[in-house]
Amino acid sequence: MNKYDASNIQILEGLEAVRKRPGMYIGTTGARGLHHLVWEIVDNAIDEALGGFATNIKLEILPDNIVRVTDDGRGIPVDLHPKTNRPAVETILTTLHSGGKFDGKSYKVSGGLHGVGASVVNALSEWFLVEIHRNGRAYQQRYERGEPTTDVDNIGTSEHTGTIITFKADTQVFIETTAYEFELLRNRVQQLAFLNKGIQITIIDLRGETPVQNSYHYEGGIVEYVEFLNGNRAKINQTIIYTEKIVDDITLEIAIQYNDSYASNLYSFANNIPTHEGGMHEDGFKLAMTRVLNNYAKDNNLLKKDESFLGEDTREGLTAIVSVKHPNPQFEGQTKTKLGNPEVRQITSQVVGEGLERYLLENPIDARAIIDKCQMAARARIAARKAREATRRKSPLDALGFASKLADCRSKDPARSEIYIVEGDSAGGSAKQGRESEFQAILPLRGKVLNVEKARIDKILSNKEILSLIQALGTGIGDEFEVKNTRYHKIVIMTDADIDGAHIRTLLLTFFFRYMKPLIDLGYIYIAQPPLYKIQQGKRIEYVYTEEELNKALQETGGRPSIQRYKGLGEMNPEQLWETTMDPEQRTLLQVSLKDAMDADQVFSMLMGEEVEPRKVFIQDNAIYASNIDA
Repeated sequence: MNKYDASNIQILEGLEAVRKRPGMYIGTTGARGLHHLVWEIVDNAIDEALGGFATNIKLEILPDNIVRVTDDGRGIPVDLHPKTNRPAVETILTTLHSGGKFDGKSYKVSGGLHGVGASVVNALSEWFLVEIHRNGRAYQQRYERGEPTTDVDNIGTSEHTGTIITFKADTQVFIETTAYEFELLRNRVQQLAFLNKGIQITIIDLRGETPVQNSYHYEGGIVEYVEFLNGNRAKINQTIIYTEKIVDDITLEIAIQYNDSYASNLYSFANNIPTHEGGMHEDGFKLAMTRVLNNYAKDNNLLKKDESFLGEDTREGLTAIVSVKHPNPQFEGQTKTKLGNPEVRQITSQVVGEGLERYLLENPIDARAIIDKCQMAARARIAARKAREATRRKSPLDALGFASKLADCRSKDPARSEIYIVEGDSAGGSAKQGRESEFQAILPLRGKVLNVEKARIDKILSNKEILSLIQALGTGIGDEFEVKNTRYHKIVIMTDADIDGAHIRTLLLTFFFRYMKPLIDLGYIYIAQPPLYKIQQGKRIEYVYTEEELNKALQETGGRPSIQRYKGLGEMNPEQLWETTMDPEQRTLLQVSLKDAMDADQVFSMLMGEEVEPRKVFIQDNAIYASNIDA
């Protein structure tokens, strides 16, 4: 047997543990973890601002993907720490779980995505430079892979205060990429500016020939956030309902506005962290909305005695921001983005209730418009009840001609099963013959599915194509949606490589985004990539997927090969469709991901909604990028 005694026990000193197992601290060493480094430093600057000590924050992406974050806060302390006998800044940057956020005095509220702090960023950086301005002096210290290479040097006098941190992510850790995505950073910077009114946050990208700069400053905070999100929609209540209150050191901010859409857009945050899985603040908000709107409608005789609104009725067309800042937030859920503090539910319910009641009483015209909106939603819900029951799939042989449309797979294991949503019966026939029936199901759709952006749930559920889709997936829809019941973990949209195919693909993505978003969040939605051309010279056959590949193939082939342009999937025989588009060993699938739900919401509203002007502007701005437009 191998010897196992005390000598086998390894003690990792300082930041060694972080470099040994970086995924434990930042989740992943891929692109998401790389950007996480930036947010840890930016969040520290935001915390200074939340404490009232900073008003300006600057994030710069320098050439060679070096990041610099500057704030005008108090500056990290540089005096000796009583326990380590080293400068406080060095202690903070070389020791896990050290800093000014644990005594409850230096910072009342702190954010941070996971609270791992600047020490982890230091540990995972090739080099890290901190510059501090405080007490009329400027100080500087440099590190390499978490180890200080200089002392805290006094580098001169200074007339201002603040901290400047510059770092370069370590290529030994971030093997996949060290390139930052500007749009991802810009979106989050703008979001932070909305959530922290009065703070100015600037982001500058200096990697290209021409610097790109955006500055954000919102005195209205989340009120301006709701205005921004509702920009392309007709408003039900023109004045945004806003309330802010501090209860037991917990700050709660709510902004609410209804629009004429049918979607519900409720975004919640805890200490600036997006709580995608909801939590106690969302629960309290929903309870208060349903209670107050029911009471108002009944007190003003706007409902029959036996009528009342359900929660879903009061959230149709709602855009709302719920932001809580808590001294001791508790996060739970699969991705640690669910707020678990039980006291927050009651506080949120109380604050939202008081604010909404006051608004309804002071604005009777808007109040009546909101109640009318809820009533229309309630009528649609009642009308949809029978249609929804039809979506509950009991067996492949139930009514509505469902069994004849779906060619199911034999496998009952969702992790192994795939479903291809195919445009048209012709392509559906080829796909059914060419597939591997053990794990591949085929659902052909006739024509273009309904644009759900312009329809209520009752109309959606009366559409045969969407009904077939819901039945096939097995998840249900609306309040009955259960992602765990998904019958296929690969849901592949396979449409023709033309304008009509792109439109059908967009219509399906709109449906998934509005009514089955968890399928996107879990990475279950894919887009097939059928070839554009078949090149044949003698017995040699090659399939190409882009114009660039075609030109390259023609140069390499020489001679005069025959070229077939596939305008539709139906033009391929089953064997061709299998080997080019469906064979797991050879196919190319694009996985649909959702980096920013709010950004996606605005894009879908603009492209698929009622307002024509924003769509017209978008087309004019982006027409230069269009190619391969069918005549």
